[in-house]
Amino acid sequence: TNFTITSPANAVIGRYNLILQVTSGNKIFSRFLGQFVLLFNPWCPGDDVYMSNENERQEYVLNENGIIFVGNAKYIEARGWYYGQFQDHLLNICLTMLDLSLYYRQDPAIDVSRRGDPKYVGRVISSMINGNDNDNGVLLGKWQGSFHSHENPSRWDGSVVILQKWREDNYKPVQYGQCWVFAGVMCTVLRCMGIPTRLVSNFNSAHDVDRNLSIDKYYDSSGKSLNIGKDSTWDYHVWNESWFIRPDLGTSYNGWQVLDATPQEQSK
Repeated sequence: TNFTITSPANAVIGRYNLILQVTSGNKIFSRFLGQFVLLFNPWCPGDDVYMSNENERQEYVLNENGIIFVGNAKYIEARGWYYGQFQDHLLNICLTMLDLSLYYRQDPAIDVSRRGDPKYVGRVISSMINGNDNDNGVLLGKWQGSFHSHENPSRWDGSVVILQKWREDNYKPVQYGQCWVFAGVMCTVLRCMGIPTRLVSNFNSAHDVDRNLSIDKYYDSSGKSLNIGKDSTWDYHVWNESWFIRPDLGTSYNGWQVLDATPQEQSK
């Protein structure tokens, strides 16, 4: 006998046990058939991550290689990056990442019940890519000083070795990452889960720390610069965008959604 299982488009992603239960009279027979993994499905029109263009699905879900633009506005460098989202053990590592998060530890039942929502999963993953919350995150960031005892962020050229090292070290944060490394690893994890994801690079990147939507510089009456404000402009910054609908905000907000795993200021 053949069985067809059809999951709801908004079903919770993750590992499932498949059990066959047969009732005959007052007797019940159960048999464990195996496990399967359910992911987001950008080919399914009912899924929040549905992407109608096949070329875009090939690029933003299935492509295991990409280019990350870094440097500065006058000298933009293209770096190759291997996402490797379909390599051995990567799916298991990515699903384990959900179970290590503070969200899961604080309330496992509510956390798991929300895993059918790409908004929620994106927020959990962006938190887990960095280890700044003492949550067993994947990477520690470092922007100054010596890297001699650990990996210089500029030496990484792909996500797979970082995620495998994280697992082999019993989920201790890998040292070190910077913005393009956080973004590259997050792209791997989200594509692995079926969420279309890309990287965005921004040059002369304004960093506003007091949330007034401006970059503030202070001078005294003689025109001397005062070292008061913490706003700054970086040479560049790299983050991610993932594709899904926003029923919470309205249809005009459907499409590419910003996610940034680089740990600078805390957010919720």
